[in-house]
Amino acid sequence: MNILLIGSGGREHALAWAIANSPLCDKLFVAPGNPGIDQIARAIDLKVTDHAAIIAFCKAEDIGLVVVGPEAPLVAGLADDCLAAGLKIFGPTKFAAQLEGSKGFTKDICARYGIPTAAYGRFTDEASALVYLDAHGAPIVIKADGLAAGKGVTVAMDMETAREAVTDIFSGKFGAGECVIEEFLEGEEASFFVLTDGRNALPLATAQDHKRVGDGDTGPNTGGMGAYAPAPVMDEAMVADVMRTIIEPTMKGMAEIGAPFSGVLFAGLMITAQGPKLIEYNVRFGDPECQVLMTRLKSDLLPALKAAADGDLSGITPDWKDEVALTVVLAGKGYPGTPARGGVISGIEKADALAGVKVFHAGTAQKDGAIIGNGGRVLNVTATGKTVSEARERAYAAIGLIDWADGFCRSDIGWRAVAREEATA
Repeated sequence: MNILLIGSGGREHALAWAIANSPLCDKLFVAPGNPGIDQIARAIDLKVTDHAAIIAFCKAEDIGLVVVGPEAPLVAGLADDCLAAGLKIFGPTKFAAQLEGSKGFTKDICARYGIPTAAYGRFTDEASALVYLDAHGAPIVIKADGLAAGKGVTVAMDMETAREAVTDIFSGKFGAGECVIEEFLEGEEASFFVLTDGRNALPLATAQDHKRVGDGDTGPNTGGMGAYAPAPVMDEAMVADVMRTIIEPTMKGMAEIGAPFSGVLFAGLMITAQGPKLIEYNVRFGDPECQVLMTRLKSDLLPALKAAADGDLSGITPDWKDEVALTVVLAGKGYPGTPARGGVISGIEKADALAGVKVFHAGTAQKDGAIIGNGGRVLNVTATGKTVSEARERAYAAIGLIDWADGFCRSDIGWRAVAREEATA
């Protein structure tokens, strides 16, 4: 069948790479794509906000499945419009996508259905938020309610930072002024992905990412500076616990309120001394977690995506390589603020040619025949290995072959897992 992939980042390059390798894929189109994706898919000049144009293209090209990479089109209702036009789409409806589109919505679902999460308050005015803040003190977590590309969350270790974060939200920095203030949780973070068909949830994979911009998990939050999979903390017992206490009640609750969830549900978790707690939901594959999932996936991705869209995952059993995958994000200097753009990047082909390495394009563009940096997170250098240490060595060796004066990366991706491996060696 013919596939239309929506998106332009590293996640979408990884999805395109996996889909293009499927014998079920005839033609693969992407809108808008990037220079890396364009090597394996045909780029189409479509605005992802123009749902009518997307639908018209799908009908003209006999698209059998639309795969949505980023969250914004889902929150905007692209799935609803495609379904109404008789198209198959992988991704939730607008109502169900509120699990990512509104942090307050998700917290209220947790409260209603007894899903373990941090204690919280929701606020639509700054004065009330500050009163709550003063009553609870630091450390505390402040979140902008809507989509903020991973930058709307502040983990405030002192009151000055906390008040500043609240003021930023109500000044309109992240769109509509509404925020969630929640308890600071201590433990180990993990990412957990399930495929869902509206009724059933199929455990897919685990990963751990690195949100802070600097080594040692310092500096402001980002969309993610690197990741590895699987997550050692997510053993079989923990996965079963998360499914029972978090995922299944969410699926049941969403169905009860008339918003059955179909697609991929990405749970950001904190593994605390009291057990797993939900930090947040995302309604799409993580970025950069998707890159490590796709490089570890042994079975064909496309039948799983189609089964979810068809509403029946009963015949799907994902198969994974007995390897670890790790990705390091190369970002433009200045990120997560204003990144440097326009600098020429060379050596990508050399890095990509190393054994066990795959370089995914995220924020690149092409100019005068050269690849240039054109965003915050620009390249995802991904590698596999028998251990996290081996995968990390390969990834950083590949980065050493890439020449980009405007770029930087963290030097310690996977540090927690490497320390665990060394302690048990």
